[in-house]
Amino acid sequence: MFSNYLIGLREGLEASLVVCILIAYLVKTGRRDALKPVWTGIGVAVALALGFGCALEFGSQELTFEAQEALGGSLSILAVCLVTWMVFWMRRTARHLKAELHGKLDAALAMGTGALVATAFLAVGREGLETALFVWASVHAAGDGSPRPLIGVALGLATAVLLGWLFYRGALRINLAKFFTWTGGLLVVVAAGVLAYGVHDLQEADWLPGLTNLAFDISGTVPPDSWYGTLLKGVFNFQPDPTVLQVTVWLLYLVPALALFLAPVGFASGKGKVKEPDEQGSRPSKAPRAPQA
Repeated sequence: MFSNYLIGLREGLEASLVVCILIAYLVKTGRRDALKPVWTGIGVAVALALGFGCALEFGSQELTFEAQEALGGSLSILAVCLVTWMVFWMRRTARHLKAELHGKLDAALAMGTGALVATAFLAVGREGLETALFVWASVHAAGDGSPRPLIGVALGLATAVLLGWLFYRGALRINLAKFFTWTGGLLVVVAAGVLAYGVHDLQEADWLPGLTNLAFDISGTVPPDSWYGTLLKGVFNFQPDPTVLQVTVWLLYLVPALALFLAPVGFASGKGKVKEPDEQGSRPSKAPRAPQA
C-alpha cells in the first residue's frame, strides 16, 4: 500500500504543480478568460487517464491466463521504462519547468482557445497516462486481490491535490528538489520490484525461460501471508522465491539506475577540464623593469 501511495503522491504532485503553474500564470497576467479552456484540457486529460486504466484492468480479464501474464509482464516493463525516464527527466529539468510552461502558455494564448486546451491536456495527460500504467502494473504485481493498493493510490493523489492547492495559496513551502530526489530514489526501488515481477509474468507466459530455476526460497522464513511478508511485498514487491533471471534483472536495473540517479547532476561535465591561468585568478606577471643607468 505504501508503494502505491508513493506513486500516487509523486505522480499526482507533479501534475498538481503543472496545474498550479499554468493557473497562477494566467491569473497574474490578467488572463482569467483563458482559465476555462485550461480546465477543460485538464479534465479531458484526467478522463483519458481513468479510461486508460479501466481499459487495462477490464480488457485484460477477457484474456487467457498465458495472454494475461504476457500482457502484464510487457506492460510492467513498459511502465518501468516510462517511470525511469520520468524520474530522470524531472531531476534534470525541474528547475526550468516553470519557464518552459510559461513559454508554451504564451504561444498557446497567441493561437487561441484550441491551443490552450491542447497545452493543458498535453501537460497533464502525460503524467496521467504514466500514472495509470505504473499503478496498474504495481497493483498487478501485488496481486493480493485486496483494494489496499487502490486505496493507497487514492490517498496519494488526494495528498498531492491538497499539497498543490497549498502551494498555489502560498501556504506551504518545501524543498522540492529534495522531495523529488527522495521520492525518485524510492520509485527506482519500487520500479525494480515491478520489473522483476514483470519478468516473472513473462516466464509464466513461456516467453522467457527459467521459471523453475529458483535463486533461493525463503518462504519458510518469510511466509507470503505473514504481516511482514505482506509489508515487504506491498512496499518493494518482494518475492520469497524469485527465479535466477528475476534476481539478475533486479540487480542489473537497480544498481546502475540508483547510482546514476543519486549522482550529482552533471557530475561528469567537469572531468578532464583544465582551467586556464586567468580562470584560476592569477594575474599576468609584470614585465621586469629595466635597470636604471
